[in-house]
Amino acid sequence: MFEKNNRGITLIELLTVIAIIGILVVALGFSFQGWMGGYKVESQVKEMHGDLMNAMANAMNRNRSYFVSWSTIRYTIYEDTNPAPDGNGTLETASDRQVMQKNLNANYPIVWTTNGSPTSFTPKGFISGLRTVRVPNSSDSDYDCVVISTSRINLGLWTTAGGGDCVTK
Repeated sequence: MFEKNNRGITLIELLTVIAIIGILVVALGFSFQGWMGGYKVESQVKEMHGDLMNAMANAMNRNRSYFVSWSTIRYTIYEDTNPAPDGNGTLETASDRQVMQKNLNANYPIVWTTNGSPTSFTPKGFISGLRTVRVPNSSDSDYDCVVISTSRINLGLWTTAGGGDCVTK
């Protein structure tokens, strides 16, 4: 018959397996942190894009101007309601109806390419206050900027080539 060899595993084998698992955990942990940073940036940019698209659709649907006021840590969307009933096409933060205010992740503030003037959506769906809004970051995300042009709002990826530009996909 066969001779039984039930000695188990040695201490060296056990320590080798634990060391390999430890190295894998550390390596994957750093990779996971980078992935999460990219995910948070992309999520914030996509949410901003969706809110801008909704503001444009609401402006056309309600036949009123909508405005987006920008700061580095938040953006606020207003509906032009003053004077009643259809507004005057000018943002008056004290009297126009605030539709939404979105606070951004403090770790990923936004930067825009024009001055602090608001972006406005006309009842016909046209946009003024053209700009590129981006989230400066070092993480590897698919999208980190939004290009707002006269009739479109596009997601993109910021590139530093040629002084910096948002390349839409």
